[in-house]
Amino acid sequence: MAQLGLKDRMLFSKEYLTHAMAEGYIEMTIPEKPSGRLQKYRLTEKGRRAVGSGG
Repeated sequence: MAQLGLKDRMLFSKEYLTHAMAEGYIEMTIPEKPSGRLQKYRLTEKGRRAVGSGG
């Protein structure tokens, strides 16, 4: 969120996080607890390739 200059968590979740997950760029670290307080996200191989290519 900070890197994108966003402060509204709902906007970030709706506009960026959901789409990135649907496209397979990121994944949940604890998929069985999507709203858990310890939930984090990590890049998938597809996401790492996209970041590495500058896109």
